[in-house]
Parts: sequence; C-alpha cells; structure tokens
Amino acid sequence: MKGVVLHSGGLDSTTLLAIAREECDQVESMTLVYGQRHMKEIEAAESICTLWGIPHTVRDLTGAFSGSSSTLIDPLAVNPQMSYSELREVEGPSPTYVPFRNALFLSHATAFAQIKDAQYVYFAAHADDAHNWAYPDTTPEFIGAMGNAIYIGTYHQIRLRTPLMWMTKAEIITQGADRSVPFELTYSCYEGSENHCGTCPTCVNRIEAFRKAGVTDPTKYD
Repeated sequence: MKGVVLHSGGLDSTTLLAIAREECDQVESMTLVYGQRHMKEIEAAESICTLWGIPHTVRDLTGAFSGSSSTLIDPLAVNPQMSYSELREVEGPSPTYVPFRNALFLSHATAFAQIKDAQYVYFAAHADDAHNWAYPDTTPEFIGAMGNAIYIGTYHQIRLRTPLMWMTKAEIITQGADRSVPFELTYSCYEGSENHCGTCPTCVNRIEAFRKAGVTDPTKYD
C-alpha cells in the first residue's frame, strides 16, 4: 500500500509522516508553497525527508491566495501574539486562516496520489485547530465531506486518512515521541526567523504541548 502525506515540515505533519511510514509499504511527502511569508517550513520538510529517505515533492501554488488578508500571507499584517486557547475563545476563523487552503491542498495531493497509484492521502488536521471553528477546513465536518469527495472522485481508489483528527497537540507529541520523530528538525513558527519566536500562537501552543506531554522540547526559541 502507498500513501501521500501533506507535509509542511511542522510538528503535526511530521508525526503524521511517521505514522504513515508504519501503515504503508511506500510513502511520499508533498509540500505546497502557497505564498506564505517564509520558506523555513519547506526547508524543514526537506531535511526530515532526507533523514528518513522519503521522496519529497514541492509544488508551487503561489498566487492562489493572492489578496488574502491572512497574517500568514499578507506581509503587512501582524501575527497575533497569544496562545491558541485565547484565539479560540472567539468563535470563527483565526486571523491566520488562509481561505479554503486545505481544500486546495487535498485536491493537489489527491491528483498526485492518483498519478502515483497510491491508495491513501494523509492530512494532519487535529482537534486544537478545529476547536470553535478557528480553522473550518480542519473540522470533522469538512474532513468527512472531503473524504467522500476524494473517494468518489477517484473512482473509489483513494481514501483520506486523518489519524490525528481527535488528538490535541500534546497527544500528537506523545505519538511522535513514541516513534522517535526528530522534533528538533520540525518548524512551526509563523514569523520565519532562524529560531522559533516563542510568542506567536503556534509557538505558544508548541511550548504548552511539550510541557503537557512531559516530553523535552528541543526547539530553539528567541
């Protein structure tokens, strides 16, 4: 069996990549460039795939989200400096949400998987992102709809796999630690500096999750 993993180079998708390695005979990684403000995560994905000997494909979708006010894309927008918990207190999309991004990502990954004769597409949606609809394209409702569309649209060839869907970030770290994931190579920060900033939502969530999981955090923070 063969799987294609949407792999950003972050903590969640790298843990997912480790799970896919266990479940499939062959695995390929796909990273998508979508106009994000930095390329550190692509470098991280490449390093991890090189370490594990996994084929890594990078596809460029720059321009697909042109004009978006998402703080991950708009160079003039300021990333929020708070925890995910604080962001999720307000129902509705996070300021870092990129409009319908994951639908485009899954479409590209599915087409790639069908060309490669793969049976699975792996997607690292998890419970923290879906909470209070902060990222609506990570919710169980979205995943169920996309899973059906992928299965039907590929003539029943490809299934969507989301084994992290009900897990918190701390639980994902536990899963990664059990599989010797090289957390020190992963990159999650919204700012894109050499070290993680330590104050943006994903950094704060990362710090809290390592503490809750009881796992040593090897990340370098500014």
